[in-house]
Amino acid sequence: MDLVVIGLGYVGLPLVRESCRAGLAVGGLDRDPRVVAGLRAGRSHIDDVSAADAADLLERGFTPSTDETVLDGARTVVICVPTPLSDEGGPDLTAVRGAAATVARHLSPGMLVVLESTTYPGTTEEVVRPILETSGLIAGQDFHLAFSPERIDPGNPVYGLRNTPKIVGGLTPACASAASAFYGKFVDRVVEAKGTREAEMAKLLENTYRHVNIALVNEMAVFCDELGIDLWDAIDCAATKPFGFQAFHPGPGVGGHCIPIDPNYLSYKVRSLGYPFRFVELAQEINDRMPRYVVERAQQLLNREGRALKNAKVLLLGVTYKADIADQRESPARPVARRLARLGADLSFHDPYVSDWQVDGIEIPNAGADLAAALEAADLTVVLAGHRAYDPETLALHARLLFDAVGHTRADPGPTTELL
Repeated sequence: MDLVVIGLGYVGLPLVRESCRAGLAVGGLDRDPRVVAGLRAGRSHIDDVSAADAADLLERGFTPSTDETVLDGARTVVICVPTPLSDEGGPDLTAVRGAAATVARHLSPGMLVVLESTTYPGTTEEVVRPILETSGLIAGQDFHLAFSPERIDPGNPVYGLRNTPKIVGGLTPACASAASAFYGKFVDRVVEAKGTREAEMAKLLENTYRHVNIALVNEMAVFCDELGIDLWDAIDCAATKPFGFQAFHPGPGVGGHCIPIDPNYLSYKVRSLGYPFRFVELAQEINDRMPRYVVERAQQLLNREGRALKNAKVLLLGVTYKADIADQRESPARPVARRLARLGADLSFHDPYVSDWQVDGIEIPNAGADLAAALEAADLTVVLAGHRAYDPETLALHARLLFDAVGHTRADPGPTTELL
């Protein structure tokens, strides 16, 4: 194989697709037999790779497997396994360590090993390197080792793997050159960082920047409501400045892997030095309390209409973490639903990308395909993901009371609509 990708999820599978399209012989290793069986049958389990793409990969010779011998003789191995938070709030590197140990058993001279899993600075050199060197081969001497942060944005119709600049940081200059040459086969622009730590930090800097700025507008949303200020309009006005400002928007919380998880890796590393990382910790606090604030606003809206939240029929529109995808990772819809249920609301949901939805093991009823009827039956509708399928005119026409927590209807809100 020219390439074997370990971890065939939201990061690994797009990498497989682009490298196959570039003519590379590609294998994939995943511990989940259902994922492998699906891919072998031409089925995809992620938004950005269609069933047609999956079938095309097989035609191009892609070999997904649960058998680690697929690594034998590979020229390049890229590790794209999950890095969740541990119960203590630090990074859980179990999958990274396991993948590195697997590679070590099949490491050969001249191989390039790249870690793409997001983690704290120092992981490639301090964690992955020693495990790989249990093979008896020396990183930077017998094989190449690099870190390249993933920059996948699920559902983005403009920027994908090929046209998003790819950062690579090598353990040595030769390692960086090998990684640049590899990614240059199917990525338009490769950017070399000074080393692995700088590449690891670049990823965390990108996401911490977003995390902090989202927290800023979320906090502004709270007091702008008290002051009677339309924050959405203020943001639109500020965004007309052609320099020095980038628009961020408030919402019911943050979801996906990057924003709610990744900045905590940096905070963990900083705390290990004996310093608090107050920006990240404050941003986390603000963004974590947004689901509670959304429920409070929903309750106030019902109260103004002379209706209690308890036993009120509340319809949640969109339960994925962002619009127009099926990805539910860290979706703020769950803590919103959890709190509404605790306060006695009669919940249902509608999402064109999700047929069945559970919160804490409890099945939330699907409102059905007839959106207009579902809107008319609900005492309150809360928009949590602005899917394109949700036509603002339809929402304004049929919703008895609408609370838009993502600004989906801000261009033309109806008379019974309130924005976050």
